[in-house]
Amino acid sequence: MLNEILKKCRSYRSFEGGVKIPEDMLLSFIENARIASATMNLQPLKYRIVTDDAEVAALLASTRWAAALDIKLPPEGHEPTAFIVVCHDTEITPAKPIFLKDVGICSEIIMLSAAEAGYGGCMIGSADVEKICSILGLAKNLEPQLVLALGKPDEEVILEDAEGGNVKYYRDRYGVHHAPKRTLDEIVIKQ
Repeated sequence: MLNEILKKCRSYRSFEGGVKIPEDMLLSFIENARIASATMNLQPLKYRIVTDDAEVAALLASTRWAAALDIKLPPEGHEPTAFIVVCHDTEITPAKPIFLKDVGICSEIIMLSAAEAGYGGCMIGSADVEKICSILGLAKNLEPQLVLALGKPDEEVILEDAEGGNVKYYRDRYGVHHAPKRTLDEIVIKQ
């Protein structure tokens, strides 16, 4: 069952327009992340839910999507309907590289939760942090670490074995997203 959810939990960059995720469901995704293990159990991460149409549009304009594909993403009319901005609260502890693993773990839990509920998204690390802080009115102690775009995916993503070590993702002429993955034999270190 987990394997099937993992296969559905892809980086989606096109969404059904207007399909909103209820706020209580977004809160349930964060609740799942909240109970995760945390470095030194300090739990410095905080989450800003964004569902207001104007804030979603402004946040979208502050992010950069899949530069490797060299196309405008998401396509016009296929934007995400929600974001969760993962922030580090520096009043709890300074933002140090050691806490980045917590960002990854909690973000993946949120994405898996979304996939399980029939939604999907994309983790976006390429964003204008100053603009995000301004748009959302974040306090100085809340430092955005990762932006999670969420919605109802309307694109197909195919997982496939990487050939010749080429792991570059691409879209084919039909608009299908291909995500090459290294094989198990390639990633398991043998003694």
